[in-house]
Amino acid sequence: MASPGKKSYPLRIDPALWEQLQRLAANDLRSVNAEIEFLLREALARRGIRITPQQEQEQDGQ
Repeated sequence: MASPGKKSYPLRIDPALWEQLQRLAANDLRSVNAEIEFLLREALARRGIRITPQQEQEQDGQ
């Protein structure tokens, strides 16, 4: 179950990709969900987009 303020989204993903995400998550002591969120934030940052806590709160209120 998603925590309050977080969006839930069903994800269809290649099993081989899922396996690699599980390995990365275990190495980083994260859940797969947290690892995916981390990787998405990292990819956005590389494109010059940073999500601040204030932006997250504003989006949650929409």
